[in-house]
Amino acid sequence: MDLNELLAQGRNRRSLLQAMGVAAIGISFGGLAACSKGSDKKLANGEEAKLNFYNWDTYIGETTLDDFKASTGVDVTMDLFDSNDTLFAKFKAGNPGYDVIVPSNDFVERMARADMLMPLDHAQIPNMKNIDPSFLNVDYDPGRKFSMPYTWLVLGIGYRKSKVKTAPDSWKVLFDSDEYKGRMAWLSEAGDMFRLYGKYLGKSVNSLTPEDIQTISAMMIKQKPYVKKFHEDDGQDLLLKGDVDVVLEYNGDIAQAMTEDPDLDFVVPKEGSQLNSDTLCIPKGAPHPKNAHAFINYMLDAEVDKKITETILYPTPNAAAKALMPDSYKDNPVIFPPADVLAKCEYAKFNEKLQPLYEEAFTKVRAS
Repeated sequence: MDLNELLAQGRNRRSLLQAMGVAAIGISFGGLAACSKGSDKKLANGEEAKLNFYNWDTYIGETTLDDFKASTGVDVTMDLFDSNDTLFAKFKAGNPGYDVIVPSNDFVERMARADMLMPLDHAQIPNMKNIDPSFLNVDYDPGRKFSMPYTWLVLGIGYRKSKVKTAPDSWKVLFDSDEYKGRMAWLSEAGDMFRLYGKYLGKSVNSLTPEDIQTISAMMIKQKPYVKKFHEDDGQDLLLKGDVDVVLEYNGDIAQAMTEDPDLDFVVPKEGSQLNSDTLCIPKGAPHPKNAHAFINYMLDAEVDKKITETILYPTPNAAAKALMPDSYKDNPVIFPPADVLAKCEYAKFNEKLQPLYEEAFTKVRAS
């Protein structure tokens, strides 16, 4: 079965969202308040049959949560967030009651430093064996002390082919040109925006200085009048609806949109880009840590992750699941960019000194 057949069956992120009746970020599937009600049934592990999951918008298989309940008896309550900044802010005053969260790589590092994450017990996660070995010992979380990889992804430019004179090949299109004024959209996450501007200027995403932030801020303020929207994880929808012609977005989102509209495409700019990896973590103070380990282990099962991947169409670090996917997924250059393209891309490292500068400067840019 190829990607178009999968999506023809309704297994796409937007149809999933509509099926669940979700119209906005922050909606809770039951809500944490609801978790205090209902069955007090205890599991063999001594915990109540509940789990509270804080996840990105439409970033789960169509039946994953129901299938986990059928397998374990555990009811999952899922709330949604739309940026790592939102996720981090949620935990600043302590864990509000979540068991599993999905931070990106640099925020794993940030949250670990802030003592927000619980060390994982690998003995409770035997499906860790399914992970591609290249994802097992990473700079942002050596030895996978706090996180298990869920997806990996690369930022680039999604665009409507019929609306561009030539296929964009540089960040200049979004960052330093009026060619698509009023027809472009940026991300709303501060660190990502500054680091990608850095790539455009020929710098590593991990070598910016406070002076660079000042330079980039001025460039952003100059470019901002041409930007129609700072989007909240829905750039692909802006393209599909015709609201914009070019958008800064993740490869998986655009790959999925391309199956719905053949006039769309995606490119990683010639200057290179930023790689991200979204992860599964247990926040400190999780009320159901044993259930959380069981859930993470379940998510790493090959068949389970295959079904998730069929829905979200992001690159999976789960080698066993990837082996079960069709060639149309494994050979898709948008989902898995060629090696020479990836060679120019980098994972961002959390920078404790620069992060507040990113956030302060970006707030001023957006208010300008």
